[in-house]
Amino acid sequence: MDRVDRKILSALVANGRASQQELADAAGLSPSAASRRQKMLEDTGVIRGYRADVNLSRLGAGATVMVTVTLESQSEEAMRAFEAAVAVSPSVIRCHLMSGREDYLIVVKAASIEDYERIHRQDIATLPLVSRIETAFALREVVNRAVPPRLLE
Repeated sequence: MDRVDRKILSALVANGRASQQELADAAGLSPSAASRRQKMLEDTGVIRGYRADVNLSRLGAGATVMVTVTLESQSEEAMRAFEAAVAVSPSVIRCHLMSGREDYLIVVKAASIEDYERIHRQDIATLPLVSRIETAFALREVVNRAVPPRLLE
């Protein structure tokens, strides 16, 4: 991946609906050359897809909740069972396997503290093989980027 590819990526990160002409202008290429580069970035898996950036607060889910989970066991079987269950949980937007004391970090969007209480009871606490759950509420989002700018330089 070279500087031209990074310029195309930067333009797409800023505007996922950028036209071929806009990508070409950003990268200093013809539209057909920009299109070929974009396709190559897609084919090699650098670009995994295109999504709408949805304002979840406007959908009634303004509270961001970070939940750390410790499992009863770190066996492959336990982790596989937990990960399969969390992947289909209707309230979870992200889940990361972690190093350190906790095994997983889950990110949930909720309408309120009361809504999170329901999510905790019905979704999080029912996940298999959980021995400990800790919850923290985000007070305010400071940075939310799809890609760190240094990777696009």
